[in-house]
Parts: sequence; C-alpha cells; structure tokens
Amino acid sequence: MLNDTLKAQLKAYLERVVRPIHIIASLDDGAKSRELQELLGEIRALSDKISVSELKGGGERAPSFALTTPGQDISLRFAGLPMGHEFTSLVLALLQVGGYPPKVAQEVIDQVKTLDGDYSFETYFSQSCQNCPEVVQALNLMAVLNPRIRHVAIDGAAYPAEVEARQIMSVPTVYLNGEVFGQGRMGVEEIVAKLDTGAAARDAEKISAKAAFDVLVVGAGPAGAAAAIYAARKGIRTGIVADRFGGQVLDTMAIENFISIPHTEGPKVAAALEQHVREYEVDIMNLQKAESLALRGDLVEIGLAGGARLRSKTVILATGARWRQMNVPGEDTYRNKGVAYCPHCDGPLFKGKRVAVIGGGNSGVEAAIDLAGVVSHVTLIEFDKALRADDVLQRKLRSLKNVDIITSARTTEVTGDGQKVNGLVYEDRRSSDKHTLALEGVFVQIGLLPNTEWLKDAVALSPRGEIIVDVHGQTSVPGVFAAGDCTTVPYKQIVIAVGEGAKASLSAFDHLIRSTPADAENRAA
Repeated sequence: MLNDTLKAQLKAYLERVVRPIHIIASLDDGAKSRELQELLGEIRALSDKISVSELKGGGERAPSFALTTPGQDISLRFAGLPMGHEFTSLVLALLQVGGYPPKVAQEVIDQVKTLDGDYSFETYFSQSCQNCPEVVQALNLMAVLNPRIRHVAIDGAAYPAEVEARQIMSVPTVYLNGEVFGQGRMGVEEIVAKLDTGAAARDAEKISAKAAFDVLVVGAGPAGAAAAIYAARKGIRTGIVADRFGGQVLDTMAIENFISIPHTEGPKVAAALEQHVREYEVDIMNLQKAESLALRGDLVEIGLAGGARLRSKTVILATGARWRQMNVPGEDTYRNKGVAYCPHCDGPLFKGKRVAVIGGGNSGVEAAIDLAGVVSHVTLIEFDKALRADDVLQRKLRSLKNVDIITSARTTEVTGDGQKVNGLVYEDRRSSDKHTLALEGVFVQIGLLPNTEWLKDAVALSPRGEIIVDVHGQTSVPGVFAAGDCTTVPYKQIVIAVGEGAKASLSAFDHLIRSTPADAENRAA
C-alpha cells in the first residue's frame, strides 16, 4: 500500500508520538477490507507504540477503523481507505491521538474543550478532493480534544449505497446527529463558531475594541498575504481580516506556473501563505466578512458582517474573486445536488454517470478531460462559436471518445426531480432552437466574479465590478488601495496577485509617510 518513501516519512512522524495508539479495525471478507488490513499492518510495523486489533461485524461500517489510546475517551474513525489527499488526515490523526500537540491557537483549543453538548459528526469525502482534508482534520482534532464529540470520516466511493441514499452529490458533506451540518471547506474555528452561538457576539465586541491600524488588509489570498507581510516588515501596525485565509487558491488543484515551484497544489500554497504571515506581527482576524467601507475623519472604517468595526489609516482591498454562476433557473435549487463547481472534489461522486461541463476556456476543458476518466459521458457546452482553451487542451479533449462538444449554446435551465439534477436545457444561438440533455451532474466553469458588491458605493468600480486602480494600486479614495483578482489589473494569476499585493502595501506605506511625516520619523528612529 505504502511505498518506501511514504513509509520513511511516516516512521519519522510517528517518532513524535508520546502515548500508545490502539487501532481497532472493523472488517468483512471483501477486497477493500484486505487492503485496509495491509495498510494497518504496514503502519503498525513503523512504531512500537501502535497496536492493531480486528473485529468482524459489531455494527460498524466495514471496512473501517477507530483510533484510540488507553485512558482517553476518543471516538475517531475512518470508514474506507484514507488515501489520496486524506493520507495527511490519517497521519495527523495518528499524531494527535498519540499525544502530539496540535498546531492550533490555545484559545481555539479551549473553545473546543468547553463545547457543551453531544455531537456526532459524519464527513463524506473523496480521495481526490483538496477541500475535504481541512474538514476531516478539524473534526478529528475536535474528537481528540472533547470526549463528547464523535467523528467518522467516510470515503464516499467505498460506500456508494450511503451516498445514494443520502443524495450526496458534493464533498465534503458533513452530517451532525443525522442532519446535514454543512458542505464545503470548513476549519476548526468555523465549525466551533457554528456550534457556539455566542462566539460571534464576543468576537464582534473584541474586534471593535482594537486600536486603529496603520495598514488594514481586507482579504487573505495571495495578494492580501503579500500586502500584510510587506506592511509588517516596515514595523507598522498591521491587521488582516478575511472570511477565509487562502481565498480562491484553496479551490485550485494543480499549480504549475508559480515561478520557481514547478508543481504544487492550492491548499499547500494557502497554508504556506498563512504560515508566512504568522511569522510577523500581524493581527489576523479570520472568518470575518467585510460589509462596508467609509471614511471617518482621518481614518477608514471597515464594517464586518458580525457588527464589528475596524479603523485604519490606510486600507488595502484584496477580496479576490469567486466562481461565476450561470444565473439560470434550477442552478441554486440544485447546488450540491448535481450542480457543482469543483470537478476534482465532486467528480468521483458521478462515477459512471452522464454530466455536462459549462464553459470552453482552460478551466472548462481541463474539467471535461478530468471528468471523462471517471464518468460515462461528458458534454461540454460553450457559449461562443469556438472553444477558448489552449490548443494542447483542445486536442486532448477531442481525442476522448466519451466527450461531446456543443458550441454557440446558451444554457437556459437546470432541471431536476426535486431531489437532484436530471438534465439541462440549452438554446442553440444560431437557430434559437431549444434542446434538453438528460444528465445527473452539471459542472460550471465560466470564469470568476470579483468579490466587490459591498464596495459599490464606496470606491469606483469598472462595468465588470472590478476595483479601478492606478499603477500604484491606488483606488478612487485616498488612503484606500487594492490588489489582486478584485481589481482592473489584467491577467488573474497567483504570481501577479502576489506582486500587486506587495506593490499596494508599499504604496500604502508611502502614503503614510507623506500624510503623517512626524509619525514616520518616529518609527524610523
């Protein structure tokens, strides 16, 4: 199961374990159980602190295994094989059950330990999903910290009957006490905030009491992280506020054009960005969504969704962008019920089914190529008269036998049976004829939309909703700068966003020097 490199790495990690780990495997006579036996045997051989016992039946999913330690009430289980992206989740679970301290703020740990209630979580994941590990790892950690929290991480591909019965068409999907708790990426802080209903009010009060910043960055993707680092390195009071650290990068699978790094993945980049920011004196306020911007005398005030108010001498807007929607009937109704936006995450749930991909740019064609290896048939629908993807991608797509390409077509409706998608309707733009396709999944890949609706009356925006900036990153409001995918700067690329964030931060510092020379001299001294 594990190659020699993985075994060596895992063995090194397991040397950090300080207490025994007992693995209890629930097995049947199937091939998947034999695979699990092999995996657990290899893990047991890597550390003398690990023991494994096997059970047949017992009412648990088979194959599955629980991680426990003597003297601790821990309920943490993996159902299926936690390989692919979830192998990291397995490694962390072993370490944490084995007593290795988690890299989480003590304040968050205390919140988890004091949660009052009995919580039984089930998370459905796919091994190819880059968003799933954060959720699985968060809930595993919570199960280690609080004995009243139970968690089972379930490989959806290993339990297709459950996936079908629960109509799960998007991962990660989390159930709490038998009811849907949430879908999509969630970290420990976000999960705790949903469980601890008084946390938002306490956070708002705490945030509003903060002194004014010299530079406040709104957004924590590549542009925002770069801006915060460059500001903090100047020795000025820096804050960063965002609804999720990493931004759109978290939803990006393969990254092969970030210069000096031939290949990486979005979640790894996001984690590295956050780690780098935390090396400096930056006040990080995560899970906070900005709602308003206004001038208050010499300061800029940012209003947050929870009611808090932040003040700063300068502000850098780096709110990024999100997947653009089709905005047709049925899209919202069947979101996560057949309508999806991440082929890497949700593709395995459509194994053997018929799907459509909307969009003929690079994202759409890449999605169609990936899905063609999983589903029975892919129909790619492009609004324009020709695909816009790179030639090399188009050639690959056209070589696939289970792919149809329809151009000059406008999707007008996503249809369903009330529970899940069963087709879509599109209009031939040349003849105006309407056609219906029988489908079980629709993957939308039609570009990005800037996250700037809340700035409509605050700064000048382009007709596309992008923040208009000059060569210095300055917006129409003095002291307010912007960077990254939310701006009019062309070519929405990670490497460009990083550079623009650094430039906006340097411009903000220059603005501070010129507007408050005495303060700047004092800082320099």
